[in-house]
Amino acid sequence: MKKIMLLGGSAQQIVAIEKAKSLGLFTVLCDYLPDNPGQYHADRFYQVSTTDKEAVLKVAREEQIDGVLAYASDPAAPTAAYVAEQLGLPGSPYRSVEILCNKDLFRAYLAEHGFCTPAARGYSDLTQAQKDIESGFFRFPIIVKPVDSSGSKGVSRIDTAAEAPALLEAAMSLSRGKRIIVEEWVEKFGYQIAGDGLSVDGKLVFRCFANDHFNPKCTNPFVPVSASFPYNMPPQVQQKVHDTIQALLTALDMKTCTYNFDMRIDKDYNVYLMEVAPRDGGNYIPDVIRYATGIDLVEYAVRGAMGEAIAVPEMPQTEGFWSYFAVHSYRDGVLKEIVLKPGIREKHIVEDHILVSPGDAVHAFVGANTTLGIYLMRFDSMEQMLDMMDHPDDWIRVELADS
Repeated sequence: MKKIMLLGGSAQQIVAIEKAKSLGLFTVLCDYLPDNPGQYHADRFYQVSTTDKEAVLKVAREEQIDGVLAYASDPAAPTAAYVAEQLGLPGSPYRSVEILCNKDLFRAYLAEHGFCTPAARGYSDLTQAQKDIESGFFRFPIIVKPVDSSGSKGVSRIDTAAEAPALLEAAMSLSRGKRIIVEEWVEKFGYQIAGDGLSVDGKLVFRCFANDHFNPKCTNPFVPVSASFPYNMPPQVQQKVHDTIQALLTALDMKTCTYNFDMRIDKDYNVYLMEVAPRDGGNYIPDVIRYATGIDLVEYAVRGAMGEAIAVPEMPQTEGFWSYFAVHSYRDGVLKEIVLKPGIREKHIVEDHILVSPGDAVHAFVGANTTLGIYLMRFDSMEQMLDMMDHPDDWIRVELADS
């Protein structure tokens, strides 16, 4: 029986473990959390950090694995590429994956290779970052992010130099490598673009774009609360986005790999690749895409990691209207109940992945790690879908015990 190593055993990553087992693979799981739920699904579990490349490589050698996959995990993706490269297993170049997973390296690469990208600079020294902001190196507004975080943790908008010190410090505190990036704000035209894709031998053979939705009432308004499919721009715009992604993948010599996208277009349809993460999207995005197109990106991710041939049908069109919705609280407290408007569950919710119960402590939504769970949803029309995802207070309410 061939072995696949999976990096990460969170609730959302179990789907990859189960998919690998259904394909007849022996699953070896690494996760630093002793209580991760994935360990109860994998054939073998090691309590090893997925960002510790040498420790994971040691386990991989001991287990004599045939493939390695970091499913829906930015921090673990470079580790997977490193292990694959060291052992001669299927995968994209480690250096290319490292560029895609570190925001300052990615911005520098885009600028060097002629892609549209905002003015940006990485910092390990907060004093230097503050000096650059005060000197006028950046035009306000600007965004600060940890270079190596995921789930939009630590992302803030800065509108004046006086706001900077506290927000720079907050971003730095959430960086594993103690490094941040400051970049100029990109004004978007229409919705920010989300979605996932797949390259086979470097060719982008599948992509499914979505509309990113944000809730300005949240403590961190830069964390997406939903991605809705299909993207509401015409085919020629989507093709331009596709071609821009392909140019990047070609430049980086990417191989067979799944991707999660965050992109913007401006009023002139210039494409800004905000993030092209070399892994499947979180929040069950591949599951939503399967409902919308019939394409199983989880299976393709597993098969790609094992070096198996992948044959994707001609680019399928999205059928119907689908989304995920991240259930979230506006503040810390104890959950009383999640209240849905009558008819919402029966008509719109196709899968319920709520993680909390009444009486549990919940936190204000500041990153993907503070979601209360995910609904996978369907809709009757584009208009209905966009309206519901843009105005969640009209159909869902999170009640806390003291409210």
